[in-house]
Amino acid sequence: MKAGFISLGCSKNLVDTEVMLGILQQHGIELTPNPAEADILIVNTCAFIQSAKEESITTVLNMADYKETGRCRSLIVAGCLGQRYKQELLDEIPEADAIIGTGAWPRIMEAVEETLKGRRIVIAGEDEALYDEKTPRITTTPDYTAYVKIAEGCNNRCAFCAIPLIRGKYRSRRIEDIAAEVRRLAARGAKEIVLIAQDSTDYGRDLYGEPMLAKLLRELCRIEGVEWIRTLYSYPKFFTDELIETIAREPKLCKYVDLPLQHAHDAVLRRMRRPDTQEEMRVLIQKLRERIPGVTIRSTFIVGFPGETDAQYQALRNFLESVRFDKVGVFTYSQEEGTSAAEMPDQISEEVMQERYHDLMSLQSKISEEVNQGLEGEELDVLIEGRDAEQPNIAIGRSCREAPEVDGQVYVEGDTEAKVGDIIRVRVLQGFAYDIVGERVTD
Repeated sequence: MKAGFISLGCSKNLVDTEVMLGILQQHGIELTPNPAEADILIVNTCAFIQSAKEESITTVLNMADYKETGRCRSLIVAGCLGQRYKQELLDEIPEADAIIGTGAWPRIMEAVEETLKGRRIVIAGEDEALYDEKTPRITTTPDYTAYVKIAEGCNNRCAFCAIPLIRGKYRSRRIEDIAAEVRRLAARGAKEIVLIAQDSTDYGRDLYGEPMLAKLLRELCRIEGVEWIRTLYSYPKFFTDELIETIAREPKLCKYVDLPLQHAHDAVLRRMRRPDTQEEMRVLIQKLRERIPGVTIRSTFIVGFPGETDAQYQALRNFLESVRFDKVGVFTYSQEEGTSAAEMPDQISEEVMQERYHDLMSLQSKISEEVNQGLEGEELDVLIEGRDAEQPNIAIGRSCREAPEVDGQVYVEGDTEAKVGDIIRVRVLQGFAYDIVGERVTD
């Protein structure tokens, strides 16, 4: 019996996929990357915004073709789309045999067994499952890097976001549990650990009564074999002075701050139900740059939120122009049913949203180019991820400035014996190439 998996959406979804893979393998099911060979096909879906939902539906329908052209006897729709639409999804997609929600991954074998008997089922609802270090998991990332989910769910209730409706309230894993998982990953060769949650700076408040990300990071920095630790999705509300000092002081912590801000006009932020003001954002960013030398700051923003005027958009543009983030992601607003923003008046036209999106991305492209030019001559450590197929003397990798699957890669010129997974010291050259300046930092 063989199973094939397709994981869509974010890294948090990928961890759910890896856990389900582990459970299937533990029950004797062979895994295959070829959907034509799979008896069971599972699509772990994303439902964050409309385009993600459309991609998920298209992928499910494409996989349904293997019921005719391949060996597929069971097509299972898992994850956010299943959690959000449940029975409706099963009714609307007759090709699907089972729907399982985000908290139902422990019951993946039940879904497999029932569908192979010819039954169509829905397993979704208020399940608040949270994996731990004893849960079977098969990592699908390269051996040298791994994601670790430190919490599930979200308590923020931003007006535009459906995540709390899909994944429930915020719930943290215990520090000792996370540390045990990281030790196991490090023993298997992971040098880079990427910590993820919907709101990482809120980590631990539900368990310990106060934010505990700084303490968790200090604990993980003591684990042998781990070279880089980075944290994604660090909301500003609980970005404490203790956390800033920990990032600055601990050499294993990447000087990389992912700070989703979403907008910069106070009136828009209030309508978004974001607790921050532009002034508070500026104070935090200044503090990060003063106390963490060489810090890379990435942020994400939404254009076209209901009621966003030209003046309010211009305030956002001016904010990016003055703050000069190293990296920025921009999204057009997506009207998601069940969220308070979906019912707001003055929804912005797609044409206006696209115009603002391209304008903001064009601005940030110039800023990022100038930031990169300012790095020329500096030395950085780079994690090697491969070789250029046409120019074998060029290695491809990432520095601490680039998160996996988010920020792109760098190119290292010159002969080097470094293997995939090695970290080497390089100097930034003109044109944003990198030249070798030292021996391997790690093997």
